[in-house]
Amino acid sequence: MEVIILGSGTSQGVPMIACRCPVCTSADPRNRRTRCSIHVVMDGLHIQVDAAQEFREQCLRNDVERLDLFILTHGHADHVAGMDDLRRFCDLLGGSALTIYSTDEGMSRVIAMYPYAIMERPVVRGYPAFKLLEMPPVLELEQGTIRSTLLPHGGVNVLGLVFEERSSGARFVYYTDCKRVPAEARELAKGANAIVLDGLRPEPHPTHLNIAEAIAVARVLGTPVTYLTHLTHAIDHGPFEATLPPGIRLAYDGLRLTLPPR
Repeated sequence: MEVIILGSGTSQGVPMIACRCPVCTSADPRNRRTRCSIHVVMDGLHIQVDAAQEFREQCLRNDVERLDLFILTHGHADHVAGMDDLRRFCDLLGGSALTIYSTDEGMSRVIAMYPYAIMERPVVRGYPAFKLLEMPPVLELEQGTIRSTLLPHGGVNVLGLVFEERSSGARFVYYTDCKRVPAEARELAKGANAIVLDGLRPEPHPTHLNIAEAIAVARVLGTPVTYLTHLTHAIDHGPFEATLPPGIRLAYDGLRLTLPPR
């Protein structure tokens, strides 16, 4: 299984508009953060999770040239606003609708933003078409299994996802945009090779895990390696990562994880 971190930043991105702080002006490319999304390749199946405002640029930068299905974790702008650019992948699927899995809240947001795309096939080549389906607790695929759970994020619940590749048994967890990791989600994450986990900033936040809270969750889960994502400009990648406990690291745009077989 391969996981590409397309974006690791918060809803404002880094650098932020009209900010001249040391991180926003840093020369370290790991401090240039587009909005959160990942691309998972599981036994040749290409799965995109979320589409930020920079989705098109993320695909070009990371050579994402195929997409078989799409999962929207929730309907906030930094996760849904790039979905119009999925139109190219409808072309590459031969003019078929792209399957979109989400929650009721996520599907409602897609319908509100992209009513022209809710159809079986694109109107003409170059247009998007989305087939909306509710994400089940267990999505069984030929290439493996994707399990989902709900994570609290302010007034909405976000899809937490656990990928298990059939051929290798590799397991990967993606828990972004959450304030807590409930017991069911902790149980689901057991035995994973790696987890990418919300870890917004050092200071507390009402709807996101801060760094200390994320570290506490990581210790409970006991995953060999945890990557913190959805990072603000309060995080200077190199110096900050050096302060983290063993096994906990910072995600960055373009990070590629190749998970070993179990």
